[in-house]
Amino acid sequence: MSDHGPRLRAELDCVPASRAGAIHRLAAHRLSHNENPYPPLPGVLEAIYAVRSLNRYPDMACTALMNELAQRLGVPVSHLATGPGSIGVAQSLLQATSGPGDEVICARLSFPAYPVITKIAGAQSVQVPLTVGDVHDLEAMADAVTDRTRLIFICNPNNPTGTVVRRQELERFLDRVPTDVLVVLDEAYQEFVRDTDAPNGLDIYRSRTNVAVLRTFSKAYGLAGLRVGFAVAHEPVAAALRKTALPFGVSQIAQDAAVASLRAERELLERVNSLVRERGRVCKSLAEQGWVLPETQANFLWLRLGGRTIEFAEACEQAGVAVRPFVGEGVRVTIGVAEANDTFLRVADTFSPSLARARRPLTRP
Repeated sequence: MSDHGPRLRAELDCVPASRAGAIHRLAAHRLSHNENPYPPLPGVLEAIYAVRSLNRYPDMACTALMNELAQRLGVPVSHLATGPGSIGVAQSLLQATSGPGDEVICARLSFPAYPVITKIAGAQSVQVPLTVGDVHDLEAMADAVTDRTRLIFICNPNNPTGTVVRRQELERFLDRVPTDVLVVLDEAYQEFVRDTDAPNGLDIYRSRTNVAVLRTFSKAYGLAGLRVGFAVAHEPVAAALRKTALPFGVSQIAQDAAVASLRAERELLERVNSLVRERGRVCKSLAEQGWVLPETQANFLWLRLGGRTIEFAEACEQAGVAVRPFVGEGVRVTIGVAEANDTFLRVADTFSPSLARARRPLTRP
C-alpha cells in the first residue's frame, strides 16, 4: 500500500501556494489591491442591514440584480451571468471553453490570475509580451492563435499597466480571430476610462457573438469585500456560464448591495471623477520627478523599476504604504486618498530617474 497520500493534479504544482502578492505588514495605507478608498455608496449599508434571511440560501438566479443590470445596460437577462467577482466568472468561462490540450492566450504582464486559472482548468497558457509602450500587442496575439486556441483574455484597461487598446486596433484584431474562439474583454476598470478612443466592450459584444465582457462591483463601486462580478455575452456563452457557476456563489447581501450601488449612479460618478482627478495629480507629480509613465486609464499607475522593484516596494512599506510589486518588472500603485498618495510620492521622489541622473558622477575628458 502506498503511503504517499492522495494523487493530486500535476498542474497544481505550477500554481503558487500564496497569491497575496503584496507587502503590507507595516503599511497604514494599502495601495496594493486597487481597492476603492471610499466607503460604500448611499443605500448600500441600508440594503445590507435589511437582509434578515442569512439562515436561507441566496437567490441562486440573482433575479433582482440580473433584472437591474439588464435594464441599465440595455441587454437581455439571458445574456447575463453573475459570479463571485469577475475572476469567478472568468474561471467559469475557462470551465466552459477550455481543458487539457487547449490553449488560452493572454498578455504577458497582465492580470496575474489568467495563467493561474488557465492551469487549474488544465489548459495551456500562451502569454504574449506587451509592446514597448506597455500595451497589448494585438497583432502578435492574433499571430499566436492556433487550432487549439479556445479563449483570449484582453484586459482593457490592462492590469497592471493601466493602458488601453483603441477601438480600431481591437476591431482589426477581432476580424483576424476565428469566430469559434471566445474573446473576453475584461473591463474591471472601465468606469475610470477617459480616453475617447477606448472602446466600450458592450458596443463590441453587440455585433460579435464570440465576444464576452467582464465587469465587477469591486473597483469603482467599492464592493471588493462582497465579491460580485458579471459577464455580458450572447446566449450560448451566458447559458454555459450559468451552468458552470458555483451554486449560490453570490450571497444575498452581495446581490442587494450591488442593486443599491447601481441605483446610486450620481454618487458613483462623483467618486470616480474624484479619483480620476487625483490620478491626474499623482501622474503629473511623477512626471515632474522624471518618471516616464504609460498613460493609465485605470485607478492605478505603473512604475517600471526592473531590478529595483523589491527595494522600492520595501521602501514604500517602511514609509507606511503598500504597493504591488511585480518582481523584476515594476510596481502597480493604486490611487488612494491624498494622504496615502503623497506618502507614495515622497518615496518615488527618492527613486526618481532625474535624481539618479543628478547623482551620477560627471564624466571628465
